Amino acid sequence: MIRTVLVDDHALLREGLRALLERHDEVVVVGEAGTFDAALAEVAHTRPDVVVVDLKLTASTDYEGMRLIGELKRWNPDVAILVLTTFLDDDLVIRAVRAGAQGYVVKDVDTTELVRAIRALSIGGSAFDPRSATAVMRTMAGRHNAAEELTDREREVLRLLADGLSNAGIGQRLFISESTVKFHLRNLIRKLGVTKRTDAVYVASKRGLI
Repeated sequence: MIRTVLVDDHALLREGLRALLERHDEVVVVGEAGTFDAALAEVAHTRPDVVVVDLKLTASTDYEGMRLIGELKRWNPDVAILVLTTFLDDDLVIRAVRAGAQGYVVKDVDTTELVRAIRALSIGGSAFDPRSATAVMRTMAGRHNAAEELTDREREVLRLLADGLSNAGIGQRLFISESTVKFHLRNLIRKLGVTKRTDAVYVASKRGLI
């Protein structure tokens, strides 16, 4: 049996989803939650194999589910997380994967495909519906091409950034101004498709750029 927890702020949707999933003998819904805090508590209590998470958990905060994914993986690194949401764009899919999700499907997916996704995650795999998979491939392809275009100077800045140097420290080491360092950092962040300098180091190291 695949022990599953459902996280969505709409109780009616959770009830319907539970009924649909439990028509399949291999899935058992062991818990539900409608808020960030309730989800953390429910997962800690039930220890599921898979958590199905919506990205939007409150009306006032966009994509709180993204923060929840990170916290769940922090405290329960072995749990598999499947995003089930109405939102789909390249950035959201990549952010969810980076946060720790192993799958991403939109809510108009049929039950058979949803169960297949849950099954895949339960055995250590990943699952994306066709649109989400396309978003991942498109984004990763774009980032790969951009990474190949890094200049020698940008690679130098990356290496020094990875060593923990500040902008001023990088400038002193390379004999360039701090404003020039910032210029190179902006280009690096754009080319690597990230939003923070720490993410730039992480992505670059994963791709063998530094």
